[in-house]
Amino acid sequence: MNTQNTNPPIRGSLIADLKKLPKPFYLLMAGSFINRFGHFVIPFLAIYLRQLGFAPSVTGLALAAFGLGGLAASFIGGYLADRIGRKPTLLISCFGAAAAMLILSVAQTVPTLLTGTFLSGLMTCMYYPASSSLIADLIPQALRVRAYAVQRFVINLAFGLGMCTAGLVASSSFFWLFIVDAATTVVLGFIILFGLARGIGRKSVANAGWGTAIRSIAHDGCFLRAAIASFLIAVIFWQISSTLGLQVTDHSGFDEKAYGFLLGLNGLMIVFLELPLTNWTRHFNPQRIIAVGYSLVGLSLAMLALGGSMPMLIISMVLLTIGEMIALPINSSYVADLAPESMRGRYMGVMGLSWNAAAGLGPMLGLWVFARSPETLWMLCGFVGLAAAGIILVRNKAENEITEEAPLGNPEPALELEQ
Repeated sequence: MNTQNTNPPIRGSLIADLKKLPKPFYLLMAGSFINRFGHFVIPFLAIYLRQLGFAPSVTGLALAAFGLGGLAASFIGGYLADRIGRKPTLLISCFGAAAAMLILSVAQTVPTLLTGTFLSGLMTCMYYPASSSLIADLIPQALRVRAYAVQRFVINLAFGLGMCTAGLVASSSFFWLFIVDAATTVVLGFIILFGLARGIGRKSVANAGWGTAIRSIAHDGCFLRAAIASFLIAVIFWQISSTLGLQVTDHSGFDEKAYGFLLGLNGLMIVFLELPLTNWTRHFNPQRIIAVGYSLVGLSLAMLALGGSMPMLIISMVLLTIGEMIALPINSSYVADLAPESMRGRYMGVMGLSWNAAAGLGPMLGLWVFARSPETLWMLCGFVGLAAAGIILVRNKAENEITEEAPLGNPEPALELEQ
């Protein structure tokens, strides 16, 4: 029999909720802004390697090595976050990523280049499971949607400003891209080292190995479905930075400025609208609201099968961004709530794995289909988005009895921090 939610309704305003978020969270966000602002090199790597005279195949291998490092980071970062703690894992990620960037800056041979990109992917992506777990540790359940929305706000604002700056720096010297990238990551490392309390988060969990976590995940239907749905929706999202550019420039006949305008529209909407939108989305059952967002993402791209005019491209991007803003902050909080506290790092690692795997497969599959029929690709994106929505909605009888009509953000005390 279904049970009704008996917890009090969520009443906090946006400003009131933001004031309740703890100082360590904002310190982490400040460091993340600095780091993400300086995340220069990877977006410009293809141009840089072309100037060095490397063949396009080498560029493909380098990007694949970065993705392979990201896949390894999902397992290693999740394990370390639970075993040695969130803060030590974040420090390894920050200082390791800076060192990898310096290796990459002097790479002149293919083996050194692949080593540098692999280590960069490994160290950079180790940050995600530890930081996501730490946010869940610091923030009570009722405020997690707000917190993850703030995180996305910071990342999108910093990345947008950073790319504008990176273009100016690259026009002067690519070497300084590496230096600034490494320096901002070191700054983040020092903020974490001296700003976050010693022993913050969990550490030395007895069952921190992957065997225990895999057995738990294998029996966690809700989490498995969330991970599969995230992989599918990530495959769609990677089309934005790959095949969508070809649609705009090659198929629709516009220039690179039009593509940049669409990406800028996405970023601006997230920066100005996503946080206020959580006032509405957090009141609903998380699975249902995530499904609505995933459906919008898929259907927005399916619209491009009907034509690639500028009004159609703008409408598609607006709808896609609305779906993104609806689904992703809720999804992050939903997964954090599903994860057992003692395995949160490894659960977050698996979620990171779903996105990293999509990063390797999404563009490759999308480009293959696009080359044969752009309309087919966009229709497939619609089907994949609806499939992700359907998967996240599936619940067995026991899950129905627990979660029916329960909105996200039921009150839960914050974890005690080790001093």
